[in-house]
This record gives sequence, C-alpha cells and structure tokens, in this order.
Amino acid sequence: MVIEIKEMTRSLAQNSMLWACLTDIAEQVNWHGRKLAKEDWKHVLSAALYQQDVVPNIDGTGFVVLGKSTSKMTVREMRDLIELAQAFGARQGVKFGDESRRGFDWVAAYGRAA
Repeated sequence: MVIEIKEMTRSLAQNSMLWACLTDIAEQVNWHGRKLAKEDWKHVLSAALYQQDVVPNIDGTGFVVLGKSTSKMTVREMRDLIELAQAFGARQGVKFGDESRRGFDWVAAYGRAA
C-alpha cells in the first residue's frame, strides 16, 4: 500500500468559476485583432501564469503551447489562475456576468486561505 500526501486538485466550483470568466473574456476581448475562444484564453492565461514553453508544430506553420492541465492544478494554482483571469479581464474592460462575479466573491473569501 502507498499513501501519498499532496495538495488537493482544483474543485468543480473553481473550474466552473474559471470557465465563466473565460467565457466573458472570450465574448468581449479582441486580442491583437482576433477574437479567441474560451479554450484559447485558458492557454493564454495559464501560459502567462506558469511561464510555459512553446514549440513549433509538426508542419512548421505555427506553434504549440506546452501547458499545464487545469484538471491537474491544485486548489491554490487554480485560485491564482482565476485571479489572473479576473485581473486581466478588468484591465481589458470586461463586464463580468453573475457566475464570474461569484468567482470574485469566492477568491475574496477563500483566496489566500486556499
């Protein structure tokens, strides 16, 4: 038998909050002349937070971000990603919806304790 002690991975509530923020950002932010999908914003923001690497794709026509899966993030890492998404969105003038605002409340209440 092996017992492993490690930090808990992100909660379903955190995941929901992140995707609500990403949806609001995707709907409202024009990034360098382009509208990005919420999945793209997840990569952009997590790459910024974790200083992730990029490599050329296999046909040499673009690049791929070597990132960290949000499902494997700890509660603390996901909290940091939600905070980054909220701060970035605020700087871009995003008007966050009710679900995203619940994320603000969660981070305010539990953010530093998580």
